[in-house]
Amino acid sequence: MSPSNELLYVSQQLIALAEATPAEKFAWRPVSGVRSTSEMYMHIVTANFGLLKVIGLDTPADLSENLEKTVTTKAEVIPWLKRSLDAVKTALAAATPEEMQRKVKNPEPDATVFGIFLRIIIHANEHRGQLVAYARMTGVVPPPLQSSS
Repeated sequence: MSPSNELLYVSQQLIALAEATPAEKFAWRPVSGVRSTSEMYMHIVTANFGLLKVIGLDTPADLSENLEKTVTTKAEVIPWLKRSLDAVKTALAAATPEEMQRKVKNPEPDATVFGIFLRIIIHANEHRGQLVAYARMTGVVPPPLQSSS
């Protein structure tokens, strides 16, 4: 599996799950003090753009620190989710083998561009799993897993 295939896989799953979730479920949270469904998706969005910034890419001008709290509806969340995943896909496709080995400043020592893309994919998959649990707890049947090939 290539990073591009893994990114495509998690992207398809996240978007399908978001689209399958009724709009009224985006405000749901399992308990007080944890992220709601919309906040979970927007956390993925802000992490994607934040990690792309680590490798030297500009963040969107309309990206704000409070996005998790201000973008809350299904109609707002899904375009942001797609936009962030498309930005990662575009950056990954443009990265040369040499670029992937470039060292970047990150809290982790010896981080590379490749490592940042790996972190994006792992992070998205981690929260996809949480969102599947959220969906099941609210009676939403997650879409079937699709092959990434």
